[in-house]
Amino acid sequence: MRVISGIAKGIKLESIDSLATRPTLDRVKEALFSILQPYLQEAKILDLFAGSGALGIEALSRGASSCVFCEKSREAAKKIKSNVERTHLEKKALILQKDYKQCLQEMKGETFDIIFLDPPYRFNIAVEAVERIMKEKLLSQKGRIVIETDDETRELEELKKRNIEVKDIRKYGRVKLLFLMERG
Repeated sequence: MRVISGIAKGIKLESIDSLATRPTLDRVKEALFSILQPYLQEAKILDLFAGSGALGIEALSRGASSCVFCEKSREAAKKIKSNVERTHLEKKALILQKDYKQCLQEMKGETFDIIFLDPPYRFNIAVEAVERIMKEKLLSQKGRIVIETDDETRELEELKKRNIEVKDIRKYGRVKLLFLMERG
């Protein structure tokens, strides 16, 4: 796993040797950031369920102004810290080793331009996280939420019931990316 583009291009990132985390494949990450590139300059990022921090680090490398990394696992939070230091992006990073609910509560009053949600697939908590993000008003006016999932049908059924617009869906083998915006 490596940083694909930007000021930290080519730097290898450490990943977690665990079944609880699943790094985003480079080809999926490359496609994702090709879509998001026009929105990254000076963007404020929230990388919820951050794992190794690869998505937030890629965003910082490509011009985002800051990233809050939220990760419950102590081991994963240590990897994020190591990866942020190895890419020399520590001045733009805040790492919170907390449950996502605590993290979102703590971020109350902040707004983010891009929020990455890549929760463990088996827990089915992405839509709940979106609801909490909207309740706390954490998404900027033209902000975007990106959900990585293996079952877009489940997520889409739940999202239909909320005030969230699904702008795009991209499929990369088993992985699906859902791009969301608040209905305005």
